[in-house]
Amino acid sequence: MSEILGITAPIFLIVAAGYAAVRLGLLVRSELRTLGAFVIHIALPALILRTLTQPGFVTAFDGAYLLGYAGGSLVLFAAGLLYAARVQGWNLGAAALYGAGMSCSNSGFIGYPIVAQWLGPRAALALALTLIVENLLMLPLLMTLAEAGSGHGTLRQGLLRAAAGLRRNPIVIAIVLACVCALFELRPPTALARAIDLLAQASAPVALFTIGGTLVGLRVEGLRGDIMRIAGAKLLLHPLAVAGALLLLPPADPVLTAAAIGYAAMPMLSIYPIFGQKYGDATLCAAALMVATLLAALTVSAWIALLGRPGWPGH
Repeated sequence: MSEILGITAPIFLIVAAGYAAVRLGLLVRSELRTLGAFVIHIALPALILRTLTQPGFVTAFDGAYLLGYAGGSLVLFAAGLLYAARVQGWNLGAAALYGAGMSCSNSGFIGYPIVAQWLGPRAALALALTLIVENLLMLPLLMTLAEAGSGHGTLRQGLLRAAAGLRRNPIVIAIVLACVCALFELRPPTALARAIDLLAQASAPVALFTIGGTLVGLRVEGLRGDIMRIAGAKLLLHPLAVAGALLLLPPADPVLTAAAIGYAAMPMLSIYPIFGQKYGDATLCAAALMVATLLAALTVSAWIALLGRPGWPGH
């Protein structure tokens, strides 16, 4: 247990530091947008470039990981969407948001720092594969259904808007650029590679600090049922669904299997409340994010204890 706490405790201490900084007035919430933009637009793309341009990435690319992670995520997305639409009676846009809360992980901000400490260097490859699924499948699916269901256009128009957003997404641009470099074995000059590496190293701590600050002032009154359903499905059912899919399509490397389950076990993506503001209930989305992030300190530790360290001595 002390070893597991050694992995997870520093992560959530940085989250707590971000919360305390905003709570004590050292930073204001509006300043967190700049930190978040730095992570999304610069640090995470740098991490992807560093990972995917390493020698051997093409041979290490694992299609089974992509199919397994995508399959498990789609199952939870569909389950959440159908529950919200059929049982709750929500419109398509709000129901899609409900499903996304159960199936779209905060793999870059919280997932990577934890999985990297837990599983080592393979966590970066798993992150790149996870981001491919999230940015090229899950988020476009969410935006397409949400646009169509919120009265902003037809399903086709929602798909076109999602495609236009992908072309401007820095993470998607980094994935495409890195894959081209990997295929043609192009390597950045030493100075540029070092700069990319330094920016990549900044992604984890800045992201965690930003998450902590965004939790200040959120309220959960009157929303407990939906909050616990979304958070519980995200932290428990999503990793179970991914694990089930990977039983059918196991990656060649067992470390990647553990990493996929680990990334699925993380709270929902940090921009979830932003989608809520546009397509559904921003308060519900922000509260679900807060509760899931707090509960993750326990559930992620439990998943790590259950899975151990595959590929390490003794496993």
